[in-house]
Parts: sequence; structure tokens; C-alpha cells
Amino acid sequence: MPTPVKATVISIAVVVVLVIAAIVYVNVTRPAPVTPDDGALPGTRSDSHVLDEAGADAPTLVEFLDFECEACGAFYPYIEEIREQYAGDINYVVRYFPIPNHYNSMHAAVAVEAAAQQGRFEEMYDRMFETQIEWGEGQSSEVARFRGYAEELGLDMDAYDAAVADPQTQARVEEDFLEGQEMGVTGTPTFFLDGVKLELTSLTDLTDALDRAIAD
Repeated sequence: MPTPVKATVISIAVVVVLVIAAIVYVNVTRPAPVTPDDGALPGTRSDSHVLDEAGADAPTLVEFLDFECEACGAFYPYIEEIREQYAGDINYVVRYFPIPNHYNSMHAAVAVEAAAQQGRFEEMYDRMFETQIEWGEGQSSEVARFRGYAEELGLDMDAYDAAVADPQTQARVEEDFLEGQEMGVTGTPTFFLDGVKLELTSLTDLTDALDRAIAD
């Protein structure tokens, strides 16, 4: 494991127990079938959001996440460090899995997907996690707040509003959720490496798996 990543693991050791213990589980029924739409990378669809692309021969890390999930928020800075340290060596892909009992999880995912339609997925993704403590776990709609984020990013607001109102935007999020269920996702965050679900018991399990995949 790269030395800077080791330093990060040490620096955030205080949240390890919280991250592991706070993984959010959701009771799911038998998922509805999803139309096959395999992407070029394992564990993805053709419209999946690839944040880092190192090529088809590089290991592919896919994260199913919920923007309101506290465990996902705790993992976020760690994942950003991993992305920096493994830049050029791995593909990193984000997929939606909004937990139904999180009041604003779907609103957040729709807002991010609306930004993605203007090529601004990553900026809105960052904004959600950077501000999660301000709006997460609430019981009132944060749609107006998320629209404010879009304005701050300088998005075309007419296009953003149209995307949020378009049922196809939410349908795109739901495709990830349903396919995640089919793949065995029961909570967030859940990681797949080259299409294989990872069972993490510590933060270093993830980097260890990446190191092995890169070495193979």
C-alpha cells in the first residue's frame, strides 16, 4: 500500500469503528429485473459515471453509495485519497443506491444526476458529501438547498430544473438501485472490484485488494 495512503489510514483511525459499524443496511424485496446494459468496465452500465479512467485493462472499483448515508460520508475523504494515490492505475466508478428510509437520498441523487446531464457530476457529488452534515438525517425536503448548489456551480438552471422534473432522471437513479439489488447490494457503501463484491472488515482491506489487483 502506498505510504501516503497508510498515513491517511492512521489519520482517520478514529472513524474506523464508526465507518464499519455505521454501514447502513436496507431490507430489500426481490428486485425487479433491469434491462441488460453492460458497460465497458466490469460492474457498470453504459451510462455509469466513471470518475477515474485508466483503461479496460486496469482494475475497476465500483462504489454503490447513498449521499445521505453517514458511512458513505465517512468513507468519502478516504476514497478521495485512494483516487489520488492510485491515479492512472485504477478505474473508479460511482453508482447510485439511495436508501429508501433516508428522506433526502433520492432528492440528492436526482440533483447529482441532473448536474451530470450538464457534465458536472463530480462537482455535485463532491458538494453533497462536503455538506452532508448540514442536511443529512433530516425529515424535510432539501430540494431547494440542492438547487442552490446547482446555482453555485453555475449550471444552466432551466436545464437543471427540467432534468429534476423529468421522470427519466429519477428512473436513471432507480436503474442503479435495482441493478445493485440484483448484484447483492444490501447497504451502503458497497464496493465491487472487477465485478466481485468486496467484504470489508477494515479500511485497509480495500487498498490491499487494489494492490493485489494491480499486481496481477
